Amino acid sequence: MATVILVRHGRTTANASGMLAGRTAGIKLDEIGRSQAAHTGKRLAVLSLVGVVSSPLERCRQTSRAILDHQTGSPATPIERGNTECDYGEWQGRALGDLAKEKLWSVVQTQPSAAVFPGGESLAAMQARSVAAIRRHDAAFEAEHGPGAVWVAVSHGDIIKSILADALGMHLDLFQRINVNPASASIVRYTATRPDVVATNTDAGDLSWLRAHAGAGDAQVGGGAGPDAQASAGS
Repeated sequence: MATVILVRHGRTTANASGMLAGRTAGIKLDEIGRSQAAHTGKRLAVLSLVGVVSSPLERCRQTSRAILDHQTGSPATPIERGNTECDYGEWQGRALGDLAKEKLWSVVQTQPSAAVFPGGESLAAMQARSVAAIRRHDAAFEAEHGPGAVWVAVSHGDIIKSILADALGMHLDLFQRINVNPASASIVRYTATRPDVVATNTDAGDLSWLRAHAGAGDAQVGGGAGPDAQASAGS
């Protein structure tokens, strides 16, 4: 099966100031965010990516360009609106400290499946559209490039958390247990039987083993021998 690497955009000026950016125009990576994105691009340089699919927002497109700068091939570069930031409605552009005083804040924290942002969308709708977009692209890349295909989706914190929650079989009400840092990489494979969550929220480590390991449909009872052993067995 194909492998998708979920990459959150690097740190932005809004992240640094404690503002909920949402879909606000003009939010870009700050100096630290640009460095984070470049670091992630270097980590991914060992892989021949077949695609880098980005949210349409500038901070994700900047992060995507940093990844593409370290690729020697010509991966597909579609923009995917299904993985754009949550529509936070009237919460957009406000300080997180102020939002924490709202009654809805506790719902977002403890029962996100019931959270609907005033003038915006629900977290449940956000998850449904983002998971659908990821699965659609994953199936298309595997159909075109085969089960060893590796591709990247560059998106946002809550989007990636909701995708990981779905892959882990977690109710959306538990997705706040997942942490996704700026420019982090999480890895998922959608097998015929179940999603295989390979890694979450990583910001360091060699990824070259993904070149030789396409995964297996069945889980390894007892945990298996790990990717190094499987790559060696296939060489």
